[in-house]
Amino acid sequence: MASNRGSRVFLWVALAGGAFFLFVAAIFVLVYVSVRADDHAQFTGFGDRIAVVDLEGVIVDPKSVVAQLKKYGDDSSIKAIILHINSPGGGAAASEEIYREVRRVRDEKHKRIVASIETVGASGAYYVASATNKIYANEASIVGSIGVIAEWYNYADLLKWAKLKEITMKAGEFKDTGSPTRDMTPAEKAYMQALIDDMHSQFIHNVATGRKVKDEDIRPIADGRVWTGRQALPMKLIDQIADFQATVADTAKSVGISGEPTLVTPERERKSLLDLMFGDVSDLIPDRAKLMQTNVGFYYLWK
Repeated sequence: MASNRGSRVFLWVALAGGAFFLFVAAIFVLVYVSVRADDHAQFTGFGDRIAVVDLEGVIVDPKSVVAQLKKYGDDSSIKAIILHINSPGGGAAASEEIYREVRRVRDEKHKRIVASIETVGASGAYYVASATNKIYANEASIVGSIGVIAEWYNYADLLKWAKLKEITMKAGEFKDTGSPTRDMTPAEKAYMQALIDDMHSQFIHNVATGRKVKDEDIRPIADGRVWTGRQALPMKLIDQIADFQATVADTAKSVGISGEPTLVTPERERKSLLDLMFGDVSDLIPDRAKLMQTNVGFYYLWK
């Protein structure tokens, strides 16, 4: 009797385990087929394709966006590129790198590239947008913030309270400028301000170059302020009030595409079976954008 009962328990466990395995396998197959179908759909059609590159969130690492721009810029079957922007900007050097690639696509590859600003296209993101052939934005989009910011935390008082003392050895007066453990000297403040002013002048000049106007046209409004899309239009910071769909239609028309174009987007990130079963664990990983304030850095960032 005990043996028969044990066999039945084992049988039920085996059946339950097999059913669970088949269930998981079915989910995996369905997701895989769906993703493959989406990827295939992205690349159907020839000669009537427009690529869409997303620029979202704080600009920290330019590699992905630059690689996409280069790929689509060099693809002769792509008739135009739409840079879909929803970003407050980010690192000065990272924004500059994307700006340069946009200019390369526009001026060297002679491929039409436009910007469609969704909710926010400010500071470094506007810097990037200024290099395109045309900037579209919604009436309520946030645009502008031409300025440079550098900020970090100073915990000198906390160290004093905890009776801790930092020891720094250096060669060069300005080597530890911006140390969070002490106040800056007047000379250090002047040194940092000179760096910020130089980056600001670069920002102004490159926006003016991208927009094909003079530096003097940009300088009066390069005080860090933002405007709505409706306010930005008469200031010539944008070219047209339009949502994303209107941007697609106008861009297609400008490159001679009749009818609805095929939109090409980068391949989506592959999800593993563990991701599907247990969800996204990316929130457990420190966000580099959140860590920026702990270091001395220079940012084209609207806050």
